[in-house]
Amino acid sequence: MNQVISEPHTRILCWYLNTTNKLQIARITNIPNWYFERTVFPGERLLFEAVPSAQLEVCRNMETGGVVCERILCDRLRVEELSTAD
Repeated sequence: MNQVISEPHTRILCWYLNTTNKLQIARITNIPNWYFERTVFPGERLLFEAVPSAQLEVCRNMETGGVVCERILCDRLRVEELSTAD
């Protein structure tokens, strides 16, 4: 495992895709002194940096009036970089 990636304060590049037809609010709430909140439109891909232990909380309004939220560990949203061999 890469030593740099395992450091707790190392940021990783992450992405999230809104596959619904609803506006969503994405935020990170489990990291102290960290503010991240974005509106994600239907079909939009969100690129952002976070620490691997951060959780992206994604919420959307339901037609019944309720709100549905899911949490995704940012380490699972990591952008995989492909290396090109010569």
